[in-house]
Amino acid sequence: MTVFGIGFVALVPFMAAVPAAAAAPDCPLARAPYSSRLPVADIVVDPAAQDVLEQVAPEVLEPFSETGRYGRHPTFARITTPEKLLSALPYGAARTAALDAALAPIRVTPAASRARCARYDSEPPELPDTIERPSMLVFDKITGFRDAPSVDAAQAAFERMAQARGWGLFRTDNAAIFNPRDLRRFDVVVWNNVSGDALTIDQRAAFRSWIEQGGGFAAIHGSAGDPVYFWDWYIDTLIGARFLEHTGQPHFQAARVVIDDPESWIVRGIGPDWTMTEEWYSFKSNPRTAGAHVLATLDETTYDPISRRGEDLRMGDHPIAWTRCVKNGRSFYTAIGHRPESYVEPHSAILLERGIAWAMGIGDTHCRAGREKQGSARGKLDPQR
Repeated sequence: MTVFGIGFVALVPFMAAVPAAAAAPDCPLARAPYSSRLPVADIVVDPAAQDVLEQVAPEVLEPFSETGRYGRHPTFARITTPEKLLSALPYGAARTAALDAALAPIRVTPAASRARCARYDSEPPELPDTIERPSMLVFDKITGFRDAPSVDAAQAAFERMAQARGWGLFRTDNAAIFNPRDLRRFDVVVWNNVSGDALTIDQRAAFRSWIEQGGGFAAIHGSAGDPVYFWDWYIDTLIGARFLEHTGQPHFQAARVVIDDPESWIVRGIGPDWTMTEEWYSFKSNPRTAGAHVLATLDETTYDPISRRGEDLRMGDHPIAWTRCVKNGRSFYTAIGHRPESYVEPHSAILLERGIAWAMGIGDTHCRAGREKQGSARGKLDPQR
């Protein structure tokens, strides 16, 4: 067996040995059987499973070689699967079936489980004794694709708005902060271009409970931009739409953003539309049909919605920013945010700041039992907006 037989050196960090005695968090895929639906990185932790990939479906590993498409970004192996990669090939279904049959007999060893869980956090960070209220927790743990310029520009924008409004702010990439005690100290959790599965089973449960009982959530761009997700509640309920692809011909394009609900407090007074340059996302389904309150859409006649591979990404009705009620919790998402310039573009900056404020409980509506109701969740409108 040749462990790195096709130039797969790029994935060495994922295959590093984990001490047998190491205590690992109970991550969601710790004991998931080997199959084409696992992240590539969670398959190659076992040499026997990687050997199957090399023998049965070498096309899965080639993009991560030194000369492959993801050679410089090996962490893509955490956010895609063999099934996803093979689906683009004309013989993909047959190759996927063969791979599943070959992987099925391989037992998930304790060492493999520990290696899969090594990227998850178990010890929470130390919080300050006091945090100004209302407060925002900015979370930027990225185990998949990290675009540092967008993450840094977003963080600078959060700091500006917190200072201007007198909000408390705590930033961390430690997912162990998602526990009942620490979450109680915040009014909104902001996911800053998070990519890759981040929370253990217990952390997921704590976060979901906090949201459903009235917490606030805001997510930016890449926080809903992975090709594959392994937490259905997060992407289907909290966000409300699964990423399809983004523009690729060319990558960044100027497009017209249209305000869908000019009466919404979040976008009131911004104007009917504006034009800006971005990496434009398309989604597999329309969040409006799943109950989202759409704030802004894209005018698809003003740009070329074609992917890097030539796929037509038109949605017709194309939401780009929206809110959702998740039981008593508030969720805001904007797909704008890849280019650092987007965080200082005036219309986009207002959309982002007010969206976060609404998720925090400021505004003229709140969420109750999954429905948007009139009246601020904090009892009064924010005097600054």
